Parts: sequence; structure tokens; C-alpha cells
Amino acid sequence: MSEPARSHNQTEYTVSEVSARIKRVVEENFGHVRVRGEISGFKRAASGHLYMALKDANAVMDAVCWKGTADRFAFKPEDGLEVVCVGRITTYPGRSKYQIVIDHMEPAGLGALMALLEKRKIQLEKEGLFDSARKKPIPFLPEVIGVVTSPTGAVIRDILHRLADRFPRHVLVWPVLVQGEGAKEQIAAAITGFNRLPADGAIPRPDLIIVARGGGSLEDLWAFNEEIVVRAAAASDIPLISAVGHETDTTLIDYASDLRAPTPTAAAEMAVPVRSEWLITLAEQSVRMRRSLLRLLEERRVRIEGLARGLPNPRQLLDAATQRLDDLSTRLQASLPVLLQRKHEILLHLAARMQPRTLLRDIARNLETLTMFSERAGAAYKRFLMQQEKHITSLAQLLESYHYKKVLARGFALVRGDNGTVLTSAGMVQHRMTLALEFHDGIAHAIGSCDAATPSNPTKKRPAKKAREQEELF
Repeated sequence: MSEPARSHNQTEYTVSEVSARIKRVVEENFGHVRVRGEISGFKRAASGHLYMALKDANAVMDAVCWKGTADRFAFKPEDGLEVVCVGRITTYPGRSKYQIVIDHMEPAGLGALMALLEKRKIQLEKEGLFDSARKKPIPFLPEVIGVVTSPTGAVIRDILHRLADRFPRHVLVWPVLVQGEGAKEQIAAAITGFNRLPADGAIPRPDLIIVARGGGSLEDLWAFNEEIVVRAAAASDIPLISAVGHETDTTLIDYASDLRAPTPTAAAEMAVPVRSEWLITLAEQSVRMRRSLLRLLEERRVRIEGLARGLPNPRQLLDAATQRLDDLSTRLQASLPVLLQRKHEILLHLAARMQPRTLLRDIARNLETLTMFSERAGAAYKRFLMQQEKHITSLAQLLESYHYKKVLARGFALVRGDNGTVLTSAGMVQHRMTLALEFHDGIAHAIGSCDAATPSNPTKKRPAKKAREQEELF
């Protein structure tokens, strides 16, 4: 016999109820955990949320990080990076999976940060952001210096104190966070903001920018390794000095800046010269210039005195010139009346030649000569024209006599074949060929026939000789 069916007194749950109870149990027991693992399958959704998996040698756990939390990370998560995540474990009923909702994430140790730093450095270096050709010279004495740093730290006090000691300058401070959430955005915005100031605006545009902060750990200085900060420093049109950390600290902004200072105080020393030293140097140069000028004047005085000793007495030179002037004046006074008399005689002679009767006689003589030459030239030209006319008439008559129509008028005829070809011999006439006979007064047509008695070589007979003569005529 079969066993009777047992009554079921267990509670029946829906899938959603079971999923909700599991979710509650997991969240109550793992409300706040710290998990270490390697990022795998990293993906940033269009909404800005991060989805990934954390894995070790034996297990894999899904992870999610909402956009508001992800924007606060000091580094960029990526596949293969070992991290430590802080968050809460929960379930995702839609896929029956559990996952960690990340509230905080940091690289797992210094080694991971160094690996990330080296990878980013290589990437930016390939783009040319660290090329020496991009670096701009630092101005010798900037009028305005812009400082990007924390307004409350010792760094700004050290920079201002050092500038006041060396060479007081106009300083503009752009206060920013130098570490933690939002630091990278503020630093990049400060560098870009200084560059966007107009040169003639109410706020003076800096001639030099100093980006500075005190020393700290790699995590503390990480904002200056961020890509947004490095790109802002590389794109700066204003020369930029980076002074981040102590002398042994190196960040990526140091490679992109135009000059790296080991400390913020050293940055102030690089920015301006020592005023007192330059005043001393200026005084020394002034003394040297004054001594050189005095020495030059002394050398010129001695040289002029030496040249003066070789010159004759100026009074003697003037006496000789005065005597010569007197002599020329006397000669001029004596020669002037003679010159005037000579010019007067020439004028009288020309006046005599210019009498009206003499002038008219010369004009009449010239007119007669001109008329004679004109008549001779006209007669010669007429003779030349008559000769040319006779020559042209003779040529025209000769040309007319050579025309073939004249030959036809003497009893000759021009014979043409079917196609209009001129036939110059009997051998060219074919049997029953239509011939056109052109006489001097018209054209007649005929039918050609071949004479068997005609020799094959008509050139030996008399008619053939006439045919050749006709060929020569035309």
C-alpha cells in the first residue's frame, strides 16, 4: 500500500518575501565592513555610478559605488588595482546576488599608489605634457605673483615673509584645499582662473604663478598627481613654479610646471632676486661706470692736447687768409670795370646786327632759298611717281600676257577628265571617258576613244612633243 499523503503545516513564502528576509539578515550582520580585494570588470555607467567586482584568490564579490561617492575619490579606480573598500553588504534580489555598496575606497598600500602614479606619469609623458620645449622662462622680476595654496597654513606665511625679505612684490593668493575631497578641482580652477584674468582688468594678471603646499604622505599629496591638475599646469600661459612638499617629495605637477622648487620657501627665492644685493651691485656698477667715463675723458683730453701741439698757430693761419682776401678784393675791384666794358661792346655789336632792315633782308634771303629747294624737291618727287607708275603698268601687262586664257585665245584647249584632272597626254585618256574641253570662250564635252595605232610611247612622236610643251605652259 502507498504511504498516505502527509499534511503540510510549513509556512509558504513568495520569492520576494524570501529575498527580502535574506536582504534583512545580511544587512543586519554586515552593516559596516572593510573589504580588501582586486578590482575586476570595472565599468562607469552613463549615470556616473561605478560597477565592478572585488576578487581575491578564492572568491569574487560584486560591488557598486554611487556617483556622489565616486566623485570624492582621490584616485581613479581601474582594473587590476588592489583597493580597500568600506561599505555595507546587501543583496540585489533582481539577480539573487549579494554585493557591497562602497562608501569609501583607497588603494591598498603604498605599492598600489606608486603603480598608479607611474602608469599615469607614462600616459601623460606620451602626450608630451612634460616636454622641455613646452617650458617657459621665469621672469626676472615679476610685478605680480599669484600663489595657489591653503590660506591658513604656514606655507603662505613663509612665501610672503621670504618675498618681503628679498624683494617685496604684489602677491595675489587664490585660496584652495590642498588635500582631500574637492582639492584637485579647486587647484585646477585656480590655475585656470589666474590665466583668464585680463591684462588690463581691475584685478592685475600675475606674471608668475606659484603652486605650493607643505610636506605630507603620498596620500596627502595625491591631489597634485591628479590628471586635471597636471593638465591645468601644462596649459598655463603664465610661467608656473611648483613647490609641493619637501625636497624629496615629487608629484606629477612638478614635471608639468616650468620650474620645480624643493620647498615653498625656495619657490619664493626663485621668483625674485635679493633687492639688497642688486642695490649693492647697482652701486658698484655705477662707480665702475663713473671711473670708466673719467678715464675715457682723460684719455681724450691728452690725445687732443697732443694733436693740438702739431697744429700751426691759428692766428698765423688767419693772417695769411686775411692777406689773400685783401689781395683778391683789390683784383676784383680792378677787373670789374674792364669786364663791364667788354660786355658793353658785345652788346653794341649784337644791337647793330639786330637792326630791322638787316633782319628783313636775312629773312627774305632765307625764304628764297627755301622756295628753291621746295620746287626742286616737288619736281623730283613727281618724276619718281611717274617712273613707278610706268613700272607697275609694265608689270601688269606682262602678268596679263602670262594668263592661261591668253593661251586658249590662240587656239589651244584645256582638257579635263571626269574628276576635273587636267589631262596632259593622250595616254591619260581612257576609253569612253567623258572629257571637258575648255576654250577661251566656253567649255565643250566629248567622249574619248583609244586609237590602236597610237604608239605606246607617244613621247617620240611630234604630237607628244606638243603635249609636253602644253604641260610646260600650264
